[in-house]
Amino acid sequence: QVQLVESGGGLVQAGGSLRLSCAASGRTYAMGWLRQAPGKEREIVAAISWSASTTYYEDSVKGRFTISRDNAKSAVYLQMNSLKPEDTAVYYCAAATVQGIATMRREYAYWGQGTQVTVSA
Repeated sequence: QVQLVESGGGLVQAGGSLRLSCAASGRTYAMGWLRQAPGKEREIVAAISWSASTTYYEDSVKGRFTISRDNAKSAVYLQMNSLKPEDTAVYYCAAATVQGIATMRREYAYWGQGTQVTVSA
């Protein structure tokens, strides 16, 4: 069983930065960050393989967000820069028990409780 706990969300002005952290317990392989805005489906934002050799970003966050992980600390991070109001959502850390990288929502088996990110104009 994998447990995930996110932290680091909050309110920030457009153009600002936030860093999300996810503490994981249990064995994980691929990890990812997904988000869900009101009235919208949950979408993948970024993903990273266990070795961190492979990363994936959704088009709208490329160049602004960076996913990283520290396996010694069982942690995954999402650095978010140049934030926009449309980035406002609940952000979820998720773990997939697959080799390589998981770029689809259905590949994720474990989820954190979510952390709210609000970007004001």
